[in-house]
Amino acid sequence: MKGMAVKHSNLIAVILTLIIIVQTSCSPALQQINSEPVTAILGAFEQEIILLEDDLTETQDQIIEGIRFVSGTLNGKRVVIVWTGIGKVNAAMTTTLLIEHFKPNEIIFTGIAGAVNQQLQPGDIVIAEKTAHHDMGTIWPEGLFHKGVKNRLDGWENPVFFETDERLLRLAERAAKQVELGQIHAITGERTPKVVKGVVVTGDTFIASAEKCIELREKLKADAVEMEGAAVAQLCYQRQIGYLVIRSISDKADEGAVLDKQTFYIMAAKNSSSLVAEIVGLLGAEISIEKSGED
Repeated sequence: MKGMAVKHSNLIAVILTLIIIVQTSCSPALQQINSEPVTAILGAFEQEIILLEDDLTETQDQIIEGIRFVSGTLNGKRVVIVWTGIGKVNAAMTTTLLIEHFKPNEIIFTGIAGAVNQQLQPGDIVIAEKTAHHDMGTIWPEGLFHKGVKNRLDGWENPVFFETDERLLRLAERAAKQVELGQIHAITGERTPKVVKGVVVTGDTFIASAEKCIELREKLKADAVEMEGAAVAQLCYQRQIGYLVIRSISDKADEGAVLDKQTFYIMAAKNSSSLVAEIVGLLGAEISIEKSGED
């Protein structure tokens, strides 16, 4: 009986091996696609992600720890897209799962933000040159002193500002000159949104205070404020993964922020996702050039 059980077990193992071999041999295209470098795209709001998912081809869904990750091809580039949810903890949790399971070459975070720089209007886009936590540090009687925490991986103190990957920043600047953004319909009439480089700051609070904007501008030279970017930037910095944060302005982060966000959110999300898609296309073109050089 014991010998029969062993033979039965061996037979099952052989059958499973044959199934794997057959599946692999029948899916060479899928293997080739999955071997390509992956670009990860994250967004805090579901609507921001849906806009990009709609343009995907060869899509595959995967649920990991209750989070839905969608893989596919966008503008000729293999990507994985995920909705993080709002806030730094949600963003950090989702980014960690993403890094561990998909090993992305670079991570792009897209979404909306409030304008701290009052020269910016709803629909304008800020490409982050650097990102910082605006609520991290020590509070003294004089106020908050910004300071990075220790990197858990190497014991060194993180910087206050996380610098954006230079290659991705250059590609974003190129994409900004090429992309066609939606016109902004305001009380004063239509206008073309502008794309600028700047400082994006992050905190676990929705800012609707002109006074707070002044503080963020004075202390951190902030251009835009949101609730996830620096958490993603910190993880990428600690794991040595290139990252880029792109934020489309939905409001002025003042007392009218909630109403403005409701008014301009869809338009801002569309412009942000359009720029991201253009950047992904440039990344795909880079890979094509590299492949042709190897051939």
